[in-house]
Amino acid sequence: MEQFSAAVNNPATLSRPRPVRPPVAGSVTERLPFTIRRVETEADLQKAVRIRHAAYARHVPDFARTLAQPEAADYDADTIVLLAESKLDGTAIGSTRIRTNLHRPLGVEESVVLPDWLQGKRLVEATRLAVDEGRVGRMVKIALVKACFMYCQDNAIDFSVATGRPPVDRQYEQMLFVDVFPEDGLVPLRHVGNIPHRVMAFEIATFQQRWTEARHPMLDFFFNTLHPDIDIGPVVLPSVPDWSELEELAVA
Repeated sequence: MEQFSAAVNNPATLSRPRPVRPPVAGSVTERLPFTIRRVETEADLQKAVRIRHAAYARHVPDFARTLAQPEAADYDADTIVLLAESKLDGTAIGSTRIRTNLHRPLGVEESVVLPDWLQGKRLVEATRLAVDEGRVGRMVKIALVKACFMYCQDNAIDFSVATGRPPVDRQYEQMLFVDVFPEDGLVPLRHVGNIPHRVMAFEIATFQQRWTEARHPMLDFFFNTLHPDIDIGPVVLPSVPDWSELEELAVA
């Protein structure tokens, strides 16, 4: 409990309330049968870990054995964990983890060097996306993705970087993510058990424009629908130098 609280309240970050956006003309408010919120206690984290472990055990059981307990990354100051809970009984039905590159490289950069068009950009990487089985699972997954994009927009993120193994990578493709290494195909990644993944990226600034032009079926859900049940917490403002600057200071 103390370790997790220290990460949440790390003095290296400042926070301010999320900006209140004016309602879009014609937008509607929709209530979900679940809530999504930021993990703030060890008990919350344990709920996220249980749903994470169960979801990965269905598809990659060998790697899932390493996810039975919280990971060190869950406690990092540059990371938030989101938890989806059923309104009916409070059970965990989904979770994901968002990490920025504001203090250090992304997890994917343990295995690859990102191309020039992503260098010097504010990036996030969403990992450990996990949802419960059943029909509600698809809605939970979409809502968690919306929560990630809300986080990107609130915190002036340039690109979201995602990694997906087949057939999960097709879901990112359907959301108009593009390949970071189109010539390389699948790349083994250390932070996901060396399982080959497709590395993809999504530009946040052109998000709405590209989805509008593509007539994306989820456009209304993301941009024209207000979801009070999705609460990603305050905006976190870094008050320490960029991680690359810290490395330069260490070398000097």
